[in-house]
Amino acid sequence: MANATPPHHPFWLAGRRETGADALEVTAPWDGARLATVGVPSASQTEEAVAAAAGVADAFAASPAHLRAAALDHVTRRLGERADEIARLISAENGKPLKWARIEVARCTSVFRWAADEARRFNGGTLQRLDADAPGTGRLALTRRVPYGPLLGIAPFNFPLNLCAHKVAPALAAGVPILLKPAPATPLSALLLGELLAETDLPAGSWSVLPVPNEAMPALVQDPRLPLISFTGSVPVGWSIRDSVPRKRVTLELGGNGAALVLADWASDADLDLAAQRIATFSNYQAGQSCISVQRVIADAAVYDRLLPRLVAATEALVTGDPGLEATDVGPLINEDAARRVESWVNEAVAAGATLLTGGKREGTAYRPTILENAPASAKVSCEEVFGPVMTVARADGEEAAFAAANASSFGLQAGVFTHDLQAAFRAHRALQVGGVVIGDVPSYRADQMPYGGVKDSGTGREGVRFAMEDYTYERVMVLTGLDL
Repeated sequence: MANATPPHHPFWLAGRRETGADALEVTAPWDGARLATVGVPSASQTEEAVAAAAGVADAFAASPAHLRAAALDHVTRRLGERADEIARLISAENGKPLKWARIEVARCTSVFRWAADEARRFNGGTLQRLDADAPGTGRLALTRRVPYGPLLGIAPFNFPLNLCAHKVAPALAAGVPILLKPAPATPLSALLLGELLAETDLPAGSWSVLPVPNEAMPALVQDPRLPLISFTGSVPVGWSIRDSVPRKRVTLELGGNGAALVLADWASDADLDLAAQRIATFSNYQAGQSCISVQRVIADAAVYDRLLPRLVAATEALVTGDPGLEATDVGPLINEDAARRVESWVNEAVAAGATLLTGGKREGTAYRPTILENAPASAKVSCEEVFGPVMTVARADGEEAAFAAANASSFGLQAGVFTHDLQAAFRAHRALQVGGVVIGDVPSYRADQMPYGGVKDSGTGREGVRFAMEDYTYERVMVLTGLDL
């Protein structure tokens, strides 16, 4: 039953609780239950947050590493203590099944743990003798990384906690003040993260969590006091941000249509069972709402006919339904508009000649896990990001054809290659036009400390704690002269 009087959540302005004259309502994707209302910052409150971040930037950049590391350690510990509560919150506001929500909390905990470690070692300088040439005699270069300035972090709905963490944790570790803007559909996880940050000794102004309406974002994007922008979201919005502020440092993660390649040597019954199970799971694990979910399956002709029935069976075995139940594998999409869009794309592909092997049914916000064979290359399910529980399957005549099919995309985030052949793995790593190649598994694997990002329409820059910290900082050199080296 929907809650008639949902709780009201304030937002976090320069580290303190504030509420606004306006509010947005957060509802559960599964059943439409009213979960909460959330305060929306006014223009003057947003201005105050920006001014506070700009005002503290120099002091925060110079703050001792132990202060930042201790705060990140505290968040790590508190995430562990409140893990079940947070997982249930993610599941409620996002529609993510509990099993996946728990994994998201665990990953977020790792992000803050890695950030605490990096805060302790990242700002160490490097020394370089310059006397390899005669004019450098007696000279030594000391190089350190320093922040560009405050960061505007814009997070999406699909990982409402962990993708906020990938903005917040590396920024704080590097001494970069951050204004975090969560997705309007899923602000509650970000605001809870603010609760944990408020328990630390981080200076006022070093962080804010602002549920700013999307229509109010252009002014924030343009604000010269925010020289850094990190955006995760859709292609048109991401590139429009970058195009509008060409002099800013902008990192973008804009999604993909991830390919899983099954090569000819992945041929035993055990191999094909494993590939089918992994592909089915990770095409649908967030109802397909993951930038690295499996959208395209490209199997060598030598194994295709044996893989396909396994893939259909593994997909049909997934438990779909209420995300609050422990057994559920696939929950709803974020809202009914998203489910209707997925439905229309599948119908378009079938009308154009694709064969529907399983799924293809919408029930409100939910869409049944779907497999399409022989989808035209021009169909949206083939060339755009579905962001729903849909995969296409295609046959390839050999390794080169599989690599070419994977590259025939405007996206380039990650790819998975099922092979036992070490040489084929290196050929894939060289040939595939993506930011990451996962050997022996789906493209959906991500370790939160590794460099993560894409090429082409998948964006620019890299996440993965240390790599994000490098994006948020630049090298500053000091040359010492007259030294007896």
